[in-house]
Amino acid sequence: MMSDLSASARRVQMALQEAGVEFKVMELPASTRTAQDAAQAIGCQVGQIAKSLVFKTRASQRPVMVIASGAHRVDLRKLEALVGEPIDLADPDFVRRVTGFAIGGVPPLGHLDPLTIYLDEGLRQYETIWAAAGTPHAVFSLKADDLPRINGGMFTHVA
Repeated sequence: MMSDLSASARRVQMALQEAGVEFKVMELPASTRTAQDAAQAIGCQVGQIAKSLVFKTRASQRPVMVIASGAHRVDLRKLEALVGEPIDLADPDFVRRVTGFAIGGVPPLGHLDPLTIYLDEGLRQYETIWAAAGTPHAVFSLKADDLPRINGGMFTHVA
């Protein structure tokens, strides 16, 4: 039930409902802050974890999100080519300001500000993936091909 969720996890559940999907947020006793932690807590492969990484363009200070497989590292050169300018990993204050969530619980939707979102093609190899849901203990499962529908992201090669 939604009333059993923390405030941040409830926000994600509401965003999912507003997106017209039936995914259910659940909070786990173990931390899901890192891809490795999440995979252990859920009992899945690290690659099935859809980690949400926020970057900031250097010149325009624009937020860019990459949702990558937990088994992959984002290739900054590929990302810079996509966005058209140099880019850096965003600091925790910037992440919270643009998404409304702290690092370790940033979901793929429900952000305060609009973000350009790129999706790692590597996620498509898994039948089920798991994404953060607002806290370092909250997750929900979905199919990779559901991501563009819930957040407008575009699949590309970023790893």
